[in-house]
Amino acid sequence: MKPIIYDLKLNELTNLITESGEPAYRAKQIWQMIYRQLAEDPSEFSNLSKDLRQKLSDHFCFKPLNVEKDLKSSDGQTNKLLFRLQDDRMIESVLMRYRERNTICISTQVGCPMNCAFCATGQMGFIRNLSAGEIVAQVLFFSRLLKSEGLKLTNIVVMGMGEPFHNYDAVMKAVDIISDPDGMDFGERRITISTVGIVPRIEQFTAAKRQINLAVSLHAPSNAVRDQIIPANKKYPIDSLLEACRNYTEKTGRRITFEYALIHGLNDNYENADLLCRRLKGMLCHVNLIPLNNTKKYEGSGSNHDRTQSFKSVLDKNGIPCSVRLKRGIDIGAGCGQLLAEQSK
Repeated sequence: MKPIIYDLKLNELTNLITESGEPAYRAKQIWQMIYRQLAEDPSEFSNLSKDLRQKLSDHFCFKPLNVEKDLKSSDGQTNKLLFRLQDDRMIESVLMRYRERNTICISTQVGCPMNCAFCATGQMGFIRNLSAGEIVAQVLFFSRLLKSEGLKLTNIVVMGMGEPFHNYDAVMKAVDIISDPDGMDFGERRITISTVGIVPRIEQFTAAKRQINLAVSLHAPSNAVRDQIIPANKKYPIDSLLEACRNYTEKTGRRITFEYALIHGLNDNYENADLLCRRLKGMLCHVNLIPLNNTKKYEGSGSNHDRTQSFKSVLDKNGIPCSVRLKRGIDIGAGCGQLLAEQSK
């Protein structure tokens, strides 16, 4: 397989270009054609010689993702794409259109090793990490799609298939590439990375003091409940996780988001809501309540409207900022925890 050109940072591309005998400024021309003009093939690089365009085409892969399936929700606001990678593995990514925003949910792994009980991706097991270039390619694909509609990508959530902090280096390199001011210049504050709670990586992320938003999939306020649905909790129990989260907010001054999937009869009663408030008291945070989306291999069901609102009211009364997530793409399996890419198996 050819190396993916999106795996390279600008300095890495520059080194390769100069080693091939071309002047260094050619690398920046290529970089800007890819990340500013959103060109997807060397044949579109009109500012380069025919010989150099051919060299690029011969040496690099410019299309590491091939669309296998494109599903559109009944309201027309959500697209779920099934992509085939160069090794024939599959991933899914989602585009969500809002009135003033166009948000994509991208993947970082084929499958996921975290094995969260209610998550379809976890149920399919772990196959491999994506490279930085395969992550970047998802951003470029949707940026080009939106450009063809006269629209722009406004937000990126790294919440698709996989645990981003289990593939930390590739994810951070991908962010470096898409946020490069000489290229796409996509602001870090418009990017959110979600983790199930890998404490050492949260600590590493804290030390890096990036402007990227952090979300943590909490889903329960106690080890007794969280152990039942999040196997990683046994390695990183809730006390150490919340200590790392509190440390993040204090050292960076940035708010953290806690994702909380409401599961009927398991984690959605008053006792859980009250304990959650006590654990989060004083922390700079926001709780995103998500009535569970159904998956084939998990018998639990999402909390109904009344239980969701009752849970939310406890948080409201205790001054914990919270909201109920607007459901999108549920009819096409594009909701939180539903990404599967069955054909990967």
